[in-house]
Amino acid sequence: MVVSRGGVILSEIWKNVCIDLSRSVGEDDVRNWIARARLATVSGGVAEIEVPTRFTGEWILQTYGDKIIDCLRRQNQNVMRVSYLVSPSHFGEPSGALSVREPVVERDSDLAGSNLVSRFTFDQFVVGNPNTVAYNAAKRVAEDKEVSFSPLFLYGGVGLGKTHLMNAAGWAFKANNPSAKVMYLSAEQFMYLFVRALRTKNTFEFKEVFRSVEVLMVDDIQFIAGKNSTQEEFFHTFNALAEQNKRIILSADRSPGMIEGLEARVRSRLQSGLAVELHPADYELRLGILQHKAEFHRANNPELRFNKGVLEFLARRITSNARILEGALNRLVAAQSFIASDITMEYALHVLADLLRENDRKIQLDDIIRVVAKHENLKPSDLTSTRRTRDIVRARQMAIYLAKKMTTRSLPDIGRAFNRDHTTVIHSIRRVKELVARNNEVADDVELLQRRMADVG
Repeated sequence: MVVSRGGVILSEIWKNVCIDLSRSVGEDDVRNWIARARLATVSGGVAEIEVPTRFTGEWILQTYGDKIIDCLRRQNQNVMRVSYLVSPSHFGEPSGALSVREPVVERDSDLAGSNLVSRFTFDQFVVGNPNTVAYNAAKRVAEDKEVSFSPLFLYGGVGLGKTHLMNAAGWAFKANNPSAKVMYLSAEQFMYLFVRALRTKNTFEFKEVFRSVEVLMVDDIQFIAGKNSTQEEFFHTFNALAEQNKRIILSADRSPGMIEGLEARVRSRLQSGLAVELHPADYELRLGILQHKAEFHRANNPELRFNKGVLEFLARRITSNARILEGALNRLVAAQSFIASDITMEYALHVLADLLRENDRKIQLDDIIRVVAKHENLKPSDLTSTRRTRDIVRARQMAIYLAKKMTTRSLPDIGRAFNRDHTTVIHSIRRVKELVARNNEVADDVELLQRRMADVG
């Protein structure tokens, strides 16, 4: 199949390739790299793509080449390999544009040339005790005023907001200084660009690009540990920017002093500024994040409603990091479209069962017995006894139901904890399910007990 460049068919095929790739490599990668290219021709088993610079072409082929071939084949294109054609003028690039500039990618904003994620802004960042200092420091870097520290070094575990704050500072600085050059990239990208510059003898251009920015932000700087040549170039880049009072923000998974494999002079430079640790979100911050994101979703879907206690329950149960917490909320929002009703505690438990198990706070059967007994004004021993008064039977069935819902214990294990056989356990679970479905009072009781169980430990 041969199609002229710019043909409608080719543009549709490439659009479908981008959609297909976004599922496997992520929307950010597609937006940053693949969407910057255009499908030029498909002929003789070769798909030729147009790119603005050589670096873009090399990166796409090396990183996504095989996946692009698979996607094209799913579009009924007989493709064996992918090649690229550099056409800078076709993309609005000056002739002979330097390929090393490509990490500075235009995003969906008129503040072009920053490679920033549009949703990561200060107004979308929820502030709490664990991240207040980091938030204020990032805002300070973004201001027009002179900064007394450089670099700002943000460190902490996954999903605590380091990347968000770096992007937010970049957007805010660009808003105050529209013509300023802001560069955000990962340490891995920095290394790749440096190695490419060495191979193509473009080190002069490499230095010019990196030393002409107003703000340099490098994520996951621990990646350069043990890579001596990259560390040396980073050290010189750092010094050149520092001498010009340029702003530098770095991030890592640990403090500079804890990163093994760093040269002493590099470590000294990293420690010369302000190092701020982002701590895991506490309950109040997790709840704040959920409420903030829920309001955002409600703005797009006014019918979206969470029953009382659902967000509080999630904030207590999912404690790993904010990224997983937000993912859980997004899953509930997506699932809500299938039920066209409020998101209840019962439905949240069903949709997020696997996630809740992974984040289980190790609730024990004894904890459930104790909490249910207290709620029903009974003694814990009543629930495991042979007594069969109506109130005890009801409480026992409720506790068995919760044990199945909120722990990973098997039915025989649950039976032994309550001195009941397997059949009685199954009957109890089925009975409570039926009551929850038709009796609002029982459903409310179950939700209340589930929220109380989230406080255990």
